[in-house]
Amino acid sequence: MEKEIKRDYYLEQLIKRKDNSLIKIVTGIRRCGKSYLLRTLFKNHLLESGVDEEHIIEMAFDLFDNIEYRNPKVFYPWAKEQLKDDKKYYFLLDEVQLLNEFVSVLNGLADKKNCDVFVTGSNAKFLSRDIATEFGGRGDEVHMYPLSFSEFMTAYDGNKYDGWKEYITYGGIPLVVLAETEEQKMALLDHLFQETYISDIVKRNKIRNIGEMEALLDVLSSAIGALTNPNKLQKTFKSVSKSKITVTTITKYLEYLEDAFLIEEANRYDIKGRSYIGTPLKYYFMDMGLRNSRINYRQMEVAHAMENVIYNELRMRGFRVDVGNLTIVEKGKEGKPVKKQLEVDFVCNKGSKKYYIQSAYMLGTAEKMEQEIRPFLKINDSFKKIVITSDTPRPFYNDDGILMMNVYDFLLKVDSLEF
Repeated sequence: MEKEIKRDYYLEQLIKRKDNSLIKIVTGIRRCGKSYLLRTLFKNHLLESGVDEEHIIEMAFDLFDNIEYRNPKVFYPWAKEQLKDDKKYYFLLDEVQLLNEFVSVLNGLADKKNCDVFVTGSNAKFLSRDIATEFGGRGDEVHMYPLSFSEFMTAYDGNKYDGWKEYITYGGIPLVVLAETEEQKMALLDHLFQETYISDIVKRNKIRNIGEMEALLDVLSSAIGALTNPNKLQKTFKSVSKSKITVTTITKYLEYLEDAFLIEEANRYDIKGRSYIGTPLKYYFMDMGLRNSRINYRQMEVAHAMENVIYNELRMRGFRVDVGNLTIVEKGKEGKPVKKQLEVDFVCNKGSKKYYIQSAYMLGTAEKMEQEIRPFLKINDSFKKIVITSDTPRPFYNDDGILMMNVYDFLLKVDSLEF
């Protein structure tokens, strides 16, 4: 029997939004499971809750059979023809960015009292980073990521320790997770990168120098968790390959990679000044398998992988995540005041909730522990401070009121931050 991967969190998001008169838009990187969510899991939910098949209208715009429907003058009359009575119709439309004039078409459908519209899209530029504005206040976004570790474990046969090793190596793209062998996983990731993501980005943005953009991807892959900006990246190119690439071009390429949901930027936040610093900032990959495929599975530092996975998990849970910066003044060797910069890996906000989080793979020594918690001791507020490690046996609060937790408890328990 084929394994079924649970995507309960996203299914719940769609169910909650049913019949809210807005256009529900599931965004996310290609192959992260949007189609399966919409046209299998959500469709099954509709059928089980009593909606008959004739009132569920599906269209996958990425299939060759449906190419003609990318023309709004073909699709819109066809869509209206499906409305045979006054009962509620559910439109499940896949890869809607391929439909020309899709904003007007979807607004037209959503305007009909008996239509509830659900769509997927794989590109932020087409769907706009600000979906509500794009759809004149009628868009309601659900952003989907590749599998979280807890979703991954629903389809994994071994224990969490072996599962973790596989997850940080091959990532959470469902197609890859369900592949049987390591060779198949590697071949799939390589193929996806070249034939799906790169070719998509090149075609969409009419890129002429593909090698330059691929080289940028390689640099970013080697530097997850490192502070950078277009100027720094340009210097790297110049010193490593004598490249003449400009800062403007690098900035454009970064935008293209973000628009395809391959990478995401985390901005720096001045904790004491309560303001954003600007550059440099950090880039994280939306999937560790894609990142590792890019560097041929070299540089597999678990510490950096863990930091990237924690970042993605926090984003999946709906947090805004920044990199914290703390300026402190200490006495130097001669008693003179010296300014120092301390970093908090993640400052996480959601509504009234706020957490400060450090990712520390191993806390083997007292010195390492002191280094990780030092920034926390300099923050003068009462929000929860957490250190996530791989070697804390169980969650506990230390003498400074800091929550120590292992990465498995954090990832596998959805309310782990409330401990």
